[in-house]
Amino acid sequence: MKKLFVLFALSAAMVVTGADLYVLRKGGKNNNPGTKAKPFRNLWKAIDKANPGDVIHISEGTYSGKMSCGWIEVSKAVTLKGGYSSDFSQRDPVKYQTLLRPTNDQNATKPIFGTMTIQNKNARVKGTVVIDGIIFDHTLANSYHAREGKPAGFTQGMYLIPPTKGLTKYPSIDRYMLHANTEGDLIIRNCLFLNGSNYAVNVNHFAGKVKILNNVFVGCRMVGAEVRTSNGKLYAVDYEFANNTVLFTWTRTKTFEDMGYAVRANNGVVTNIHHNILGLNCMAGFDNTKGNAKQKKVKLDNNIFFLNKKADVAITISPNIKFMKVEDEGFDDLSDVDGMESVENNTAFKNPALFKGIIDMNYLQAFLSATYTEKVHYNENSPMNQFRAALGLNKQGKITSKVSMFANPYPFESAVKFFGAVKEYGAQACK
Repeated sequence: MKKLFVLFALSAAMVVTGADLYVLRKGGKNNNPGTKAKPFRNLWKAIDKANPGDVIHISEGTYSGKMSCGWIEVSKAVTLKGGYSSDFSQRDPVKYQTLLRPTNDQNATKPIFGTMTIQNKNARVKGTVVIDGIIFDHTLANSYHAREGKPAGFTQGMYLIPPTKGLTKYPSIDRYMLHANTEGDLIIRNCLFLNGSNYAVNVNHFAGKVKILNNVFVGCRMVGAEVRTSNGKLYAVDYEFANNTVLFTWTRTKTFEDMGYAVRANNGVVTNIHHNILGLNCMAGFDNTKGNAKQKKVKLDNNIFFLNKKADVAITISPNIKFMKVEDEGFDDLSDVDGMESVENNTAFKNPALFKGIIDMNYLQAFLSATYTEKVHYNENSPMNQFRAALGLNKQGKITSKVSMFANPYPFESAVKFFGAVKEYGAQACK
């Protein structure tokens, strides 16, 4: 009986019961205890005071990090729950917007990794980290060209890759929107990732589950979401990517040569991608070309693929890369490719009416006709080339390039409308 009592006491001690903390951007104070009646003012302060298992309820407003640095660090197994009204009586992440929206001036202190960086790998208490109902927006932190790559009706030109900058004080932020180096369980849900200058979500997970559920990704660059394993063992990470809407993912550079994927599968990760809308991405909706296909376990079922430019799916059929559309002959045969455990019930839509009254039509039309051109100027008898020849130097020409648009910012007012746009598929109304 004594041993049984000791075991019961030990198991009870291991149960973490979290407290509720509150953050009110307008009206809170950092020296408050963080209760609903006396909330903190800043999110970073609540994280600093929180214990593992705590839930941090965050009111509407823009949160800038410690000393307004422009980024937030999370190093504990806590839940961040945004989208509350100022009196915490209602929660609607679309209506009561909790924003991480760094400005270009804050690029003077830009983060090493992401606008939100989660670090709980090797922490004493692994637990579960939840990021719920937060809007990540890099629009104001980026630099855009004043004239080039600016379609009619656009207020901003094309995105400028650092170190190039336009009229802003600093170059674009060029950091992940959310970066995680984690262990245990990580859940990201009901969030908006808008106009990201780099991968929207980049996760290095040691062991446990990663769930990216019911989010909207619009206008981000390179990859919408990628989960990698930092564990030397295969299949220690279980990754679910479900009910997300991923649109307008841009390539790495304006030449439209590489990257530009909605979601990617990686070595050693058990990946389940289902009930998403993966559309209007520059390269493909799903990328399975990175790493060794034989070290993957991937299910790709019940997704809507929507006007992706290069392909719906990019996959390795050794030694080559195969780009395929859902309607292509042999698409269903992908389930027999190394690493692909299931490819079922995926659908192609080609009609923008899927998002009638929601999608920004001006942006859509410009994207569908986006082009990149190069022109070579070479005159071997030019005075400069005659001079170079006399000195024994190679003659030179000049290449000028032009792009109709590249990673221009997608309008915020339209982006938030994608929640609940299509029943059962993509991001549903936030709960």
